[in-house]
Amino acid sequence: MYLCLVFKRIMKKYISEFIGTFSMIFCGTGAMTVNEVTSGDVTHVGIAITWGLIVMAMIYAFGETSGAHFNPAVTIAFAYAKKFAWKEVPKYIIAQVLGAFTASFILLFLFPTSEFLGSTIPSVDLGRAFVLELLLTFFLMVVIINVSTGSKEIGIIAGIAVGAVVLLEAMFAGPITNASMNPARSLAPNIVSGNIQGLWLYILAPILGALLAVVSCKLVKDDNCCDTINC
Repeated sequence: MYLCLVFKRIMKKYISEFIGTFSMIFCGTGAMTVNEVTSGDVTHVGIAITWGLIVMAMIYAFGETSGAHFNPAVTIAFAYAKKFAWKEVPKYIIAQVLGAFTASFILLFLFPTSEFLGSTIPSVDLGRAFVLELLLTFFLMVVIINVSTGSKEIGIIAGIAVGAVVLLEAMFAGPITNASMNPARSLAPNIVSGNIQGLWLYILAPILGALLAVVSCKLVKDDNCCDTINC
């Protein structure tokens, strides 16, 4: 009994990140997949709303437990900001990536005729796509780090603010880069569907954008804005 309690206490953060990332990828890329196989029934606006709502819902569900990162770029940025322990970063990223791949494989089972499974494929050249993804993640992380408590996205304000930014950015940037802002979100559907062209930019650009957001926080906030580890 004691061992079970210890295991639960240790693992609950990672299980929360797995479930939250799974839910986000299943619903978000699921909406894109349904839109693909139904020739546009969900619509671009519907896809953007789905992304925003699922992010908001998962923050409410798991913010208190794991901090509701669901994104390797966010986890790395929190660690760089000294709000999250570096030793936890690999564990969080593994949970996030596993959750994303699980969602993509289930979508492949449900929709075997889908060519993309919600993959992120830029409609512009890779250079411009890289800059756009970097900026999108920068804007997202600026909001996250200013509404979070330590390394945790908690409460009504965090859920609404972060969900709204995701919806906003998916709305206007979706047709250009699919507005990933999340390495795990791109890695899973792109690999499972076999669309790996330009995948590197969806891994590198979000991480750099999130790190730049932390730098901006340090420039405009008090000196101690990014020096408290809370994981």
